[in-house]
Amino acid sequence: MLIKSPKQWELKENQTTSESHYQNRRDVLKKLGLVAATLPFAQQSQAGLFDLFDSKKTATVDRRVPLAAKSSPYSNRGLNLTPEKKVLSYNNFYEFGTDKASPAELAANFKTNPWQVKIDGYVNKPFTIDFEDILKKLVIEERIYRFRCVEAWSMNIPWIGFRLGDLLKMADPQSKAKYVAMQTLYDPEQMPGQKSRRIGGGIDYPYVEGLTIEEAMNPLTIIAVGLYGKTLAPQNGAPLRLVVPWKYGFKSIKSIVRMSLTGVQPPTTWNKLAAREYGFYANVNPNVDHPRWSQGSERFIGEGNLFSSTRQKTLMFNGYGSEVADLYKGMDLARNY
Repeated sequence: MLIKSPKQWELKENQTTSESHYQNRRDVLKKLGLVAATLPFAQQSQAGLFDLFDSKKTATVDRRVPLAAKSSPYSNRGLNLTPEKKVLSYNNFYEFGTDKASPAELAANFKTNPWQVKIDGYVNKPFTIDFEDILKKLVIEERIYRFRCVEAWSMNIPWIGFRLGDLLKMADPQSKAKYVAMQTLYDPEQMPGQKSRRIGGGIDYPYVEGLTIEEAMNPLTIIAVGLYGKTLAPQNGAPLRLVVPWKYGFKSIKSIVRMSLTGVQPPTTWNKLAAREYGFYANVNPNVDHPRWSQGSERFIGEGNLFSSTRQKTLMFNGYGSEVADLYKGMDLARNY
């Protein structure tokens, strides 16, 4: 008799979001002509309410379009999904402001077409590729992942994307490529946080991030091009953002324009700004607290009032340890945060 042992991060069947409930949500949006997803998001109130159907708000244009994706082993992983409206309205994207609601407003007119990504560095076949060609050449899958912010809140998101490793393989990496350095678009005219230190939190832009080559090639690491069955909204990192589910969210660089394979560890934005608080590896670890708060638990953003969301224990590697722990065998995960 075959007995299936669930992963640490999988929930029981009665705790999951049903397929019919997910599909019903999408059917409703289609019947409304996607209007429900186009309404602006209110500034966070003391009560923490986000009401997309407030008649006092003015509708804006939603430029997301339906995006076909293949199912994957991560399409149905027993995770209770965070409502789409909260994924769209509660964001960290300092190029468009430092509070959670500003990105949806300030990025409303962000232009993502045309868009190109450059792959260079220690590769035998450097190239620049259009976003449309990425969608044609690579396998686009749905991946339902946990998402854990370093600020001790979390979401479960149905991403759509492709394996980062598949894109890098097209460039034929050289043996001396040990890291992948990534860069966000630098366009102060479109990104007000890059023009104003007050809006952008005092960060030196463009935003940069990096992974080891082993992390980048891991099957869990994806470049997201959509979520909830549609292309990414600007505030979620359109058109391309990194998703590494076992790391804190600040590693998930958005609106990527360049990936360079290097032989040395690349600088990363938050590590440069505050190395004591934001390490290069940034693996989710409940045993290593942030200098200003505990990482032992997290506020899961689900249905209902934002601030009354469920508090739950944080899992080592965000629950993906069985698939990634070997990457750090023998490493001091406290010193190498």
